[in-house]
Amino acid sequence: MGSVKYSIKKNTYYDSVTLMIISKEIKKMDGVEEALVGMGTDLNKELATNLQMSNSEIDELTPNDFFISVLGDDKVNIEEVVAEVDNLLNAKKKDSDSDYMPPTLDSAVNNDPDANMVVISLPGQYAAEEAKKALNKGLNVMLFSDNVKIEEEKELKELAKSKGLLMMGPDCGTAIINNVPLAFANVVRKGSIGVVGASGTGTQEITVLIDRLGEGVSQVIGTGGRDLKEEIGGIMMLMGIDALINDPNTEVIVLVSKPPAPSVAEKVLKVVKDSPKPVVVNFIGGDREVVEKYGGYSCISLEDAARKAVALVRKEEVKDFDGFSLAEEEINRIVDQEVAKITSGQKYLRALYTGGTIADESMKLLGKDFDIYSNIPLSPEFKLENSMVSKENTCLDLGEDEFTKGKPHPMIDPSYRTERLVQEAKDEEVAVILMDFVLGYGANEDPIGEMLPSLKEAKEMMAKEGRYLCIVGYVCGTESDPQKLKESQERLEEAGVIVMPSNAQAARLTGLILNKIQ
Repeated sequence: MGSVKYSIKKNTYYDSVTLMIISKEIKKMDGVEEALVGMGTDLNKELATNLQMSNSEIDELTPNDFFISVLGDDKVNIEEVVAEVDNLLNAKKKDSDSDYMPPTLDSAVNNDPDANMVVISLPGQYAAEEAKKALNKGLNVMLFSDNVKIEEEKELKELAKSKGLLMMGPDCGTAIINNVPLAFANVVRKGSIGVVGASGTGTQEITVLIDRLGEGVSQVIGTGGRDLKEEIGGIMMLMGIDALINDPNTEVIVLVSKPPAPSVAEKVLKVVKDSPKPVVVNFIGGDREVVEKYGGYSCISLEDAARKAVALVRKEEVKDFDGFSLAEEEINRIVDQEVAKITSGQKYLRALYTGGTIADESMKLLGKDFDIYSNIPLSPEFKLENSMVSKENTCLDLGEDEFTKGKPHPMIDPSYRTERLVQEAKDEEVAVILMDFVLGYGANEDPIGEMLPSLKEAKEMMAKEGRYLCIVGYVCGTESDPQKLKESQERLEEAGVIVMPSNAQAARLTGLILNKIQ
């Protein structure tokens, strides 16, 4: 084991996500085994201790202090590490220098008095106060931060409601307001379908498929994942529905969330029943009969929701879509081709998702035929004892806290997923890998490129042992996204990945393959 070298700068602040990404770059330096570049928060100090990269000076730092700690061999020079960190910080600063970056909410409002929306991404303990300040200034809020107390959330949403303002979040990761993507969102065409979503990647999936089907969105309003809990009562979803009902540019409304608390579902569905506009309701895994009783269009997948919304806009027949875009003969050919390559003893699935809702959707589709273990299981008996070790058929949401503590979300930095893929390929019983690749703003600038080396390594490693690795993938994005949909799909296909046109279709194809090998 190498030695620890460190540098400290008192009273120096940098953005935490930027520092997480820089930590990853420093780990690539010759001789460096581990690197932690961060502020002196309790979490970062705990991480430094756990990694055996701390000391008494680091232990005494405050959240206003900046430190660099590296574990490496004798060739590692801390001055060179500090210089590289400075270079990376300066490069980040240069990227943003074209725009004035006000240090406070007050200065931001003074700089742009016509602004009516603020996006807040701060540690949870500070976020609620800033959101309250913004609402009192008459600003709509998108609160990206998590770890906000549920009591604070209710207070903020009640304040927003009293002022007729949006209070999207906390933990709101996706919105598109007036055709502007916010946080994790895709570039989709403008149209007449309005969306209210308590799910980030679920909302992304629906909006990109609407775009690919040739239609567009009017507004996409995020609520945050807890909005439909009993404690909150669906305040923002109800406001969002009302806003879309009164929006002349919206013809069809789509709601997406995990099943709400029963009392909240009743409140929402009563509004759906009275809506003068058709409402597509995707309470993922919820009760179809209840939705249809209130006049909503129930869905069997995120893709089904997008297709039904498009059909309603075009005044076409609304019907379930539970199949494939490709002809049945082509699907059978793909399945038979993959099954023929899989060797005796290989039988299990490992699904490695960056998107929580689409991971959940895959488990619901596959769980009808297979037992799926997970860190976000469909039922308690399938909860993994240790999320770091897969078991039989496993589906992981890599965006959950156990994987992101002190690290960026895997949609920003997929480095853990690259490691986990190779780890899964070492299991002799693994046959199929199922993965998502999320494009758009907020996501990694090249999520395909980040994964390609480990995809190649996993396939080659298994081939040397006489085994075959089937990889099924889905790219959530549009051609207008910075990362380009078609190019992303082609690069994966060149690496031997079977790329499907929706997450639901990727899960169904995976199920057909598993059915023939289990």
